[in-house]
Amino acid sequence: MNGIYYYVIAFILIWTIAIIFKNQLTDHGVEVNFPLLMWRTQRLRGFIDKLANRAPRFWKWYMNIGIVISAGFMILMAVALVYSLKTLVDTPSVSLIVPGVEVPGSPIFIPLLSGLIALATVLIVHEFSHGILSRVEKININSIGLLLFAIIPGAFVEPNEEELNELSRPAKMRIYVAGSMANLTLAAIALIIMLVISSFIIPVVFEDDGVVINRLTEDANAKNYMSEGMVIRSINNLTVSDMASFQKATSTLKPNETVNIQTDQGDYSFQLKSNPMNKSLGFMGIQVNANNVIADGFDNQFYTPLLWLLMPLSDLLFWIYFLNFAVGTFNLLPMKPLDGGHLLENLLSYIMPEVAYKPIVTFMSFFMGMIIVLSLVVGLVGVPF
Repeated sequence: MNGIYYYVIAFILIWTIAIIFKNQLTDHGVEVNFPLLMWRTQRLRGFIDKLANRAPRFWKWYMNIGIVISAGFMILMAVALVYSLKTLVDTPSVSLIVPGVEVPGSPIFIPLLSGLIALATVLIVHEFSHGILSRVEKININSIGLLLFAIIPGAFVEPNEEELNELSRPAKMRIYVAGSMANLTLAAIALIIMLVISSFIIPVVFEDDGVVINRLTEDANAKNYMSEGMVIRSINNLTVSDMASFQKATSTLKPNETVNIQTDQGDYSFQLKSNPMNKSLGFMGIQVNANNVIADGFDNQFYTPLLWLLMPLSDLLFWIYFLNFAVGTFNLLPMKPLDGGHLLENLLSYIMPEVAYKPIVTFMSFFMGMIIVLSLVVGLVGVPF
């Protein structure tokens, strides 16, 4: 079932319940104003206070380093986004990523369940970190909550704006970078654990036996011939024994040629299209994973069933890393209302008056926003001119 249908069903159920029980939900801190659904609570403020008061010097020290790191990523992201205009027509650099949904123009497909879990970690650590640094800087938190814009989930921490505006510039910047620094930190932790599992544990416990198809994209011909779960043995007579040999075989494919694939369920031939990320390469529309089998010495043991959890755990950790890194760095783009825009504004305030840096921030916000919108349009519908 296409993931988009799960979102449609959830959209209908959530908003039907919200509208029918609007009065009762309002009594519990829920605001129902279609397309925005918000739930505010005061319950988690005590928990945030405990985290903030446990090591306030550490939080300040850590986020002082975070200002430098975030400023570096802000510059890198801005340069990368502008540079992406050179390859905009062939490979748009910005695309939507929705767990469980194949988004046109996006080369990335995020599995539904692991994607939603990873997205939850993004929201939780990002907003809680803003809240922790607000309390470290003695800023009151008006409310904490969850929101739903149509069917897009989110979370928020609302610090007192008047108190925030009265802070020193370093204190403000520590609060602004806290969310992205938390995402980048979690991304690093997830990446390290994933690499340990995938590079040191899985190779010992499992052996490669070809590659297995885990997804067929809608924009290629393979879906008309093959199916998920097939194990690929060779491509154009090139043996496929693991991921490396699969990548080597696919690197030789050209657009419009006929590819011959041998699988455990038969042989298949079909014409290739052009790879959307590189027009000079052929495109099968096949995504695979290593086809692993339990190595001798680990099979038929009482713990053998638990070993099969290593691969989905590694996969989940990858998406936690990927989404936290992607959202954390994107949020540092020098444009408002993103945190990177506020960071840029405060940094510029050190070297120029408000009448000079305000127009710069406004221009950067507009310019970055236009590139993002243009990339999304090209990715979704093609070149509009």
